[in-house]
Amino acid sequence: MVASKTQAQAPLRSLDQRMDALRRANDIRVRRAKLKRDLKEGHVVIDEILMDPPEWVSTAKVFDMLMAVPKFGRVKAARMLNHCRISQSKTVGGLSERQRAELVALFNR
Repeated sequence: MVASKTQAQAPLRSLDQRMDALRRANDIRVRRAKLKRDLKEGHVVIDEILMDPPEWVSTAKVFDMLMAVPKFGRVKAARMLNHCRISQSKTVGGLSERQRAELVALFNR
């Protein structure tokens, strides 16, 4: 039987390239976990992260970052994002300047 559709294949990568990608991904996960702990403990302020995000935070979901803030749960985080007209799936790096400013203004109330 001949397949009528051809499947797109990812380009082949060497073992070194895959291991490097895994190392980078693991490093990002560790840094984000530490950031979330620091947010929870109050060592880091969410305003700083939103206004000037480090490179490794830019692909994190804004919703997940809000969930790490003390006294923020799913409902409060969702309500804040809805108020600012931001999708729950929006990444920190994908925020517009207006969205960043509006979120920070809500935190500073």
